[in-house]
Amino acid sequence: MFEMPRKCPVCGEPLIVTRLYCSNCDSTIEGHFHTTESPFGALTPDQLQFVLAFVRCEGRFTRLEDELQLSYPTLRNRLNEIIRALGYEPGKEEVPYRPSVEERRRILEDLETGKISTNEAQNLLRGLEPIKEDKG
Repeated sequence: MFEMPRKCPVCGEPLIVTRLYCSNCDSTIEGHFHTTESPFGALTPDQLQFVLAFVRCEGRFTRLEDELQLSYPTLRNRLNEIIRALGYEPGKEEVPYRPSVEERRRILEDLETGKISTNEAQNLLRGLEPIKEDKG
């Protein structure tokens, strides 16, 4: 089953539901029905999956890192994208990201063993998304 479109593909105006159907008893109801608008309707399916995982992990980034196998900066960036999609501006009162001692140690070990470049390590330590460099 397809997701219900919310806007007209021709003019972009909101669509109105005029027909409802029950597949169990084969009943059809016609009229003009208002849909309940959710702020989460603006999110992509991937963003909704992230929100569900975030709630399931009780907002704990350490658990979210384990579940989604993503770094803290990546998770933070995805959350900021969702916050913007919901119409808010993230980080107005946010303190700058500082990696924990354990995260810092892991980043430096990855640098030392050659798993990541100097630029990647610097970005991770600053809380930025690392830009993968071509090593070949």
